[in-house]
Amino acid sequence: MTYKIDLKPRAEREAMIAKRTENSDEFGETIYDFRSGSFTPKVISLPIDVPVYRMENCRTFSAQQTEIAREGLPKDYFEKGQELTTAQQAQHEILSKLAKQGTESVTPIISVLEEDGQRETILITCTGVVINGNRRLAAMRELRTRKDGTVDKRFTNIKCAVLPPDVTRDEIDDIEADLQARPQTKLDYDWIGDARLIRRQVGKGRSTKEVADRLRRSKQEIENVLQALDEADLYLSEWVEKPGEYDLLQDGQQIFGDLPKAISKKDANLQNASRAIAWSIYENRDKISGRVYRLNAAFGKLAPKVLEILEERLELPVNEDGDPTDDDDFAIDIDADDSSKDYTPIIDALRDDEAADDDERITTLIDACETAIELDKGQKNEEAALRTLAQINSKVTGIDISAAATSTIPAILKQIGSIRKNLDKIEAAVKARQEAGSIDPDGEE
Repeated sequence: MTYKIDLKPRAEREAMIAKRTENSDEFGETIYDFRSGSFTPKVISLPIDVPVYRMENCRTFSAQQTEIAREGLPKDYFEKGQELTTAQQAQHEILSKLAKQGTESVTPIISVLEEDGQRETILITCTGVVINGNRRLAAMRELRTRKDGTVDKRFTNIKCAVLPPDVTRDEIDDIEADLQARPQTKLDYDWIGDARLIRRQVGKGRSTKEVADRLRRSKQEIENVLQALDEADLYLSEWVEKPGEYDLLQDGQQIFGDLPKAISKKDANLQNASRAIAWSIYENRDKISGRVYRLNAAFGKLAPKVLEILEERLELPVNEDGDPTDDDDFAIDIDADDSSKDYTPIIDALRDDEAADDDERITTLIDACETAIELDKGQKNEEAALRTLAQINSKVTGIDISAAATSTIPAILKQIGSIRKNLDKIEAAVKARQEAGSIDPDGEE
């Protein structure tokens, strides 16, 4: 049974914590780099229902924003819900899920607590807001009542280290950043939460070098993370039109991290087209054999070739007159180079996921990416064209029109026409080769 939040009034929590702190003679782990020095907090015991979850927790940022977007909640639902039972309950659900997550090398925290009980204190403010240990608190609350309804007394009361009453919001943010900088805790954050923490640090007016020093990372890494988050936000708002649904990006650290560098030296139109390639690859990653990472060059240095192949295979007009086609649905506010190509028709085709030939378009995109990469590596050998045509012939031979739905007939005729045009182009090219090289019909020169 899911734990139900019983939020205690703030004044009641504060009075209890103050009295127990005053009477405590136990001290916890020292906090360094605090007010130009260090601080060793006192440790107290509190009933498990007294502490409250901190809403400005970068670890839960992605899940919070996703819930806000999907449930149509106010944008400040969590931010202003520190003292609201409903928001605290929602935060508990998020944290309890995180507490159950693990990897091959990391045991879920709820499993560790179930086995060993509480070994580390949780860090709280004088009002009971948890600064470090939100997941552990959620896990212990879930473990307090066993499946058979009995109470695990190990989690009736919990150990808490208390910060000074006058600790500021900025100081709390810095404590979270310092804790994140510890190697043993970095895996606890998803990449969006990590980026959010960095963006918040920069938002205080600190330089990327200062943030890098605090987090014990390089300046370049900090800048790359911020650029990746910008690209992720653009993808959510402009491409899938689901701003804030960061859960959609949990598998995207690699591709969104590589995208800024891949498009940095391109003109605006080519940047937009490269984004469309990258975003389409990410959206359809389950249809790609092998690692998605192997297609990175397709939206990097090979993007022009990929677009050239797509232009031919999708038979889409690409403007070169410097007058871009209006596209309010993909309005990235970047000054365009008037002399560059306008790839809007290709971008529109890639993002039209409601089209009847969606699967075919994605297959065409993936094939265009792989073809461009193979051409770049010189892997298109003398037998490649013949082998590809043989594969196509085999597929065409196996088509059973009698089983096709009546509603698909118009689309089938359209595809047949497109295939015929492409075959005419190939045949013309072959005949031109024959005439230019005096090749006889049997292939002998």
